[in-house]
Order: sequence, then structure tokens, then C-alpha cells
Amino acid sequence: MSTGLVLSTVWQGLLWGILALGVYITYRVLDVADLTVEGSYPLGAAVAVSFIAGGGSPVIAVVLAFLAGSVAGIVTGLLHTKLKIPALLAGILTMIGLYSINLRVMGNKSNVSILRMDTIYTFFGNMGFNKNESILVCGLIFVAVIIVFLYWFFGTEIGAAIRATGCNKQMIRAQGIDTDVTIILGLLISNGMVSMAGALIGQSQGFADAGMGTGTIVIGLASVIIGEVLFGTRNFMNWLLAVVGGSIVYRIVIAFVLKLGMNQNDMKLFTAIIVVIALAMPLLKEKISKARGREEC
Repeated sequence: MSTGLVLSTVWQGLLWGILALGVYITYRVLDVADLTVEGSYPLGAAVAVSFIAGGGSPVIAVVLAFLAGSVAGIVTGLLHTKLKIPALLAGILTMIGLYSINLRVMGNKSNVSILRMDTIYTFFGNMGFNKNESILVCGLIFVAVIIVFLYWFFGTEIGAAIRATGCNKQMIRAQGIDTDVTIILGLLISNGMVSMAGALIGQSQGFADAGMGTGTIVIGLASVIIGEVLFGTRNFMNWLLAVVGGSIVYRIVIAFVLKLGMNQNDMKLFTAIIVVIALAMPLLKEKISKARGREEC
């Protein structure tokens, strides 16, 4: 692969790694199946791109996208905790509602373009970096700050309570912790990060589209699971780094199979197969080890 393609693949992995970290919070930390991300990801792109198209600051656009995604996470959390709607269904309901909201945000248009307008990457471009290098540097900064923040936050009392909620909800309730609050807070952070990823990716692509969230949850899960399989989960910091590493590896694999000639329309199916294989790996390893044990006997 050419240098430009390698850089493009890595920065895509970094930006999608932010989304994967958001998925990791719900899927692994909270142990909640949250499909809100398929609506909060395009929401972040819609908010950021529409704000920039209206003459707003690209940096403020990312902040607004995070806040918008956080609100989406709160809505899902309230549906689940206060109305006792199953988490999966609560996420689907929010995702469906967000489709209409995203269209409203974009002025009742299915897509909005900011081509040839300043983005958050323009600052690095003015320093002499080309487009790929600008996005790569910006992505590294965002990922580093987010990982450091998550590592610190989940080491605090409230962060530990969120992690404990996903491990054993009954136990944490016995300690006097309101698990409704911890679930809502976890969903808030998760979807805020997913929307932030949408804002950054939308600016890198130069547009936002109402349908860009399709398959987002599968891509996020693929990144999380690939990272766990390849890089391990020795401690929390290692887990966070593994998720981002998994996102980069996933993008490299995608770039490689596309270069081999795979039809773009088959990518969703390919991703689903990757997730199935990765999810089945623990079971396959267990069966292989048992088979070897029988042979040794």
C-alpha cells in the first residue's frame, strides 16, 4: 500500500477508535446492548457539519456534537431505567427518533456538505501538514486525551460505581449506589463520544449524511473484539489501548480486502463475519484445548 493509503487507513482507525471506545463503555463496562450509537453517530456529524456550514467554529462544533450525543444517551437511559423498557429496545427507539432529528438538524436535507470550508483539521494544514497528516495528528491528540480521561474517570468513585454496575448490579445496589444514575451516566459518556467521533469523521469527509450510521454498532463491536483478541485485556489501560488498536487493525483489514478487489457492497457482510469469528474465538479455543487434552490422555 502507498504511504498516503497507509496514513488514511490509520487516521480512519483512530477516529473510528473513538466510536469504538464509546461502544466499549456500554458493551463491556455497563454490559448493555445499546443501539443508540446508530443514531448518535450521524447526529454528531449532522450537528458539527451543519454548525460549520452556518459559519460556526469547527472546535465548538465538536463540543456541540458531544453534548447532542450525550442528550441522546440520557434519553435512552431514562427510557431504560425509569420506564423499564429493555435496554436493546430503548436504544432502538432512540435511534429511530434520531433519524428524524438528524434530518431536522440538517435543514430537512438528507446530507450537508462543507467541502472547501475550514474544519478542525485546517489548523494543522496551516502548519504545513497535508490532509492525511493533519487528520492523523488531530486523531492522535483526541484519542490520547480521551484515553487518559477515561482511565482517570473510571478510577474515581463514580467511575468505579459505573464499572461495578456492569459487573454486579445487585451488589452495587446493596452498597447504596443508585444504579439508574450510573447507567444513565455511562450511556451519556458513551453516546457523547460516539457523536464526537461522528463530528470528527464528518469533518474529515466534508459532509454529513442521514444514513451514515447504518452498521455503526457492528463496526464498533468488531473493533472492540478484534482488539481484545489481538492485544489482550490485562488491565483497564491495556483494554482501552486494545480497543483503539483493534479499530486500526480493522481498518487495515478493510483496506487490504478492498485492494484485493472486494466489492464495496459486500463490506457490511464481511464485517459481520469478522465479528462472528471474533465472538466465537473463546469457544473455539476452549474446544481445541479440550481436544488436545483428550489426545494427550
